[in-house]
Amino acid sequence: MSTTQDADYSIEQQTPHLDVYMHLRKASGLTPFSRAAAEIGLKGTIFAVVVFHFGQPVGMGRLIGDGGCFFQVTDIAVLPDHQGRGLGKVIMDKIMGYVNSELPKTAYVSLIADVPANKLYEKVGFKETAPKSVGMSYIVR
Repeated sequence: MSTTQDADYSIEQQTPHLDVYMHLRKASGLTPFSRAAAEIGLKGTIFAVVVFHFGQPVGMGRLIGDGGCFFQVTDIAVLPDHQGRGLGKVIMDKIMGYVNSELPKTAYVSLIADVPANKLYEKVGFKETAPKSVGMSYIVR
């Protein structure tokens, strides 16, 4: 891992446990989901990593999708006390390693970037789609 304190952190290729997922999303400032929705959603994981600090989960990232054509990078989360140490980049490097070695050559990989995280995603090859296309969302209420 290329962080400022390499020995303190480890990264494992695994889907986060439901409780870890719920905690990391909420504590890192991402919109929380219901437990029932998260349990279903985690089953759609194509690839995922969890970052540990002395055995405790402090970050995660997932790739979800249909397995052939469309994929989305999601749930890039690092606890506030561990931000600024390069963990987001390590998570993205692992996900992009999988994307570039395992996905079909014509796969479309997208993400929704919160500012200023868009700068991180640009560093690993993502480009803004506007004005040709724009991201849109709909949240069920």
